Amino acid sequence: MKKRIINGVEVQHSSGNVYADLGLPDAEKLKIKTGLVIEIRKAMRRLNLTQQEAAKRMGVTQPKVSDMMRGDFSNLSERKLMDCLNRLGYDIEIIVKPSIASLGHLMLAIA
Repeated sequence: MKKRIINGVEVQHSSGNVYADLGLPDAEKLKIKTGLVIEIRKAMRRLNLTQQEAAKRMGVTQPKVSDMMRGDFSNLSERKLMDCLNRLGYDIEIIVKPSIASLGHLMLAIA
């Protein structure tokens, strides 16, 4: 990545995935899960749900919702997060297509 100095501080452009920039394993999966949790938070606000109400609707415990709201979603799979969004009134489409590269990648598009 290209680095430059701004106001005496060395900065570099992000790849678009902070987890990859930090060198974390499973960076693409973490980015996907983060996007799903952000949408869950938006849905809870839009529906004016408490954590307890959201938990009941999503089929998880209130402590799991609390963990999500604090950014800890390591104990929830991508599939479970998608199920939560379905239960909050979201449609989810998964598109599978051949990759141009020899190794494909995951992508989340929010409409």
